[in-house]
Amino acid sequence: MAQVLSDRVRDTERRFAWPAVLACFCCAVVAWGFGFYGQSVYLAALRAANGWSTALIASATTTYYLAGALLMALTPDLIDRFGPRLVMLAGATVLALGAIFLSRASAPWQLFAADLVMAAGWATTSSTAITNSLALWFERRRGLAISLALNGASAAGFTVAPALLHLIEHYGLPAATEIAAAALLAILSPVVLLGLRGAPSHRPRARSGGVGRRELLRDPRFRTIAGFYALALVAQVGFIVHLVALLTPRLGSAGAANAVAAASLAAMLGRLSLGTVIDRLDQRRAAAMSVASQALGILAMLIWPDQPAVLYGGAILFGASVGNVITFPALIVQREFPAAAFGRVVGLANAIAQFAFAFAPALLGVAHDLAGGYGPALALCIACQLAAIACVLRRA
Repeated sequence: MAQVLSDRVRDTERRFAWPAVLACFCCAVVAWGFGFYGQSVYLAALRAANGWSTALIASATTTYYLAGALLMALTPDLIDRFGPRLVMLAGATVLALGAIFLSRASAPWQLFAADLVMAAGWATTSSTAITNSLALWFERRRGLAISLALNGASAAGFTVAPALLHLIEHYGLPAATEIAAAALLAILSPVVLLGLRGAPSHRPRARSGGVGRRELLRDPRFRTIAGFYALALVAQVGFIVHLVALLTPRLGSAGAANAVAAASLAAMLGRLSLGTVIDRLDQRRAAAMSVASQALGILAMLIWPDQPAVLYGGAILFGASVGNVITFPALIVQREFPAAAFGRVVGLANAIAQFAFAFAPALLGVAHDLAGGYGPALALCIACQLAAIACVLRRA
């Protein structure tokens, strides 16, 4: 009987598992294209179009991430109830519609309302949705599967973000967002419908593994994972949201787009390189090294802010670990917690991290406006990264 079950598992994985990775990859392109890298594009475009302050637009982005954090904790339960296909397609549609509404915002309340709509889409298409969906198909090779799928986040940076910037320059923000939304949804829909078929019914659907959220919050292992993830993403999200605004005065619109694309390409190459060995590494030490490399990239940009070569190089060095920082927490959870608890632990860690980094865009925006430049904001990012390194290296 056990052999028959094992054969069924291998047959299901052979037929459906890798198409599911492709579907999650495409979903990540949409999620990070509109919901992550897109936020940097919106900040610069809305500031230029409406004359709004950096702090105001960044505060709306903070509202977006806060609402997303609350909804993200529910995503594993939604996938259990409705399945990954419906959750991801509905989420991608809502995210795209929210981006279209945001592009047409002409008053601050419209900006905040659009970001709240986008939050629902982001929560159901980003890392929590992807890791929990792939957990239905993968066990031993889950690290590789998640790493490959989340390369869609990197791909979004050198495809969707530069495309938006190019389209905005020629057609304006509203038309650019509509064109990108139509194209991406047209590609995503059939891939998700076909790629996320056949979710394994033999896998246990109960995801708590007897571990409650209160128990997790008392667990030192969980606190170090969640603390690392939150601090690292405060720096990462804050930096990326402000990256276009930081680089445009020195590199121009085209140069900023090229730098974002180069950083995103570096993120994909970094994740692909690490993906081949990621399941064999001491993942806490590797996570610390990844964040340290990002801090070095920001430090170079802080010391030599008027050197174009340094700005490009710093963005690329920072970008090389962007994808890995997103991937490591789920892999540490897989190694240190029971398999049945994976969904709940990852979902709660993602929710806590997003709640923390939700404040990063507004915090860096206020620091920029008060100082009249990005120097203190970059220093704040480095401080958060050093704290994240200390946190992840503290083993329970």
